[in-house]
Amino acid sequence: MILYNVTINIDKAVEEEWLHWMKEVHMPEVMATGIPVAGKVLRLLTEVDNGGSTYTFQYTFNTLKEYVIYHERYSPALQQKVLDRYPNKFVSFRSLLEEA
Repeated sequence: MILYNVTINIDKAVEEEWLHWMKEVHMPEVMATGIPVAGKVLRLLTEVDNGGSTYTFQYTFNTLKEYVIYHERYSPALQQKVLDRYPNKFVSFRSLLEEA
C-alpha cells in the first residue's frame, strides 16, 4: 500500500470555511478519480502557535503505479483549485510513504 500524505498549515482566519470546502468538495473530487482506495483528514494536536492550524489529508493507493497515474493525470488540476481558492492562506508539503 502507498500512502500519499498532504500536510497543510492553514490561516485560522479561513480555517473553518477551508476545512468544510476541503471535506465536501476537494476530497470527493480526489476520490472521484477512482484511483485512491481510501482518504481521510486528521488535525494535528501538537500545534505550534504560528497563526495557523495544521491538517493532514491522507490518500491510500494500492500500488505506486496507481499513485503515479493519479499524480500525472489529476493532481496538478486539483492542487491548482486549492491554490486559486486560498491564495497566500496556507503552506503545505507532501510525503509519499510505503507500508513496510
